[in-house]
Amino acid sequence: MSTDDSPVGCVGVLLVGTRGDGGPGEVLIKIRGGSEAFLAFSDEPLPKGATVLVVESRGARTVDVTPWTDPFGDL
Repeated sequence: MSTDDSPVGCVGVLLVGTRGDGGPGEVLIKIRGGSEAFLAFSDEPLPKGATVLVVESRGARTVDVTPWTDPFGDL
């Protein structure tokens, strides 16, 4: 994966809520000219439909996310 293809810094929406230490959810990220689903881990549980920011890639279509509020209201 090239650096241009990295999901880090992308914003997405949770399709399946995360469970914090209980396990991952699933996030839909706009990347590479389309939308792709990734497993998503977060420190705290986040609900389905939450907007999140990808802060780290674990590889193999797995990412760490944090809650995100778009300061410009574009989403």
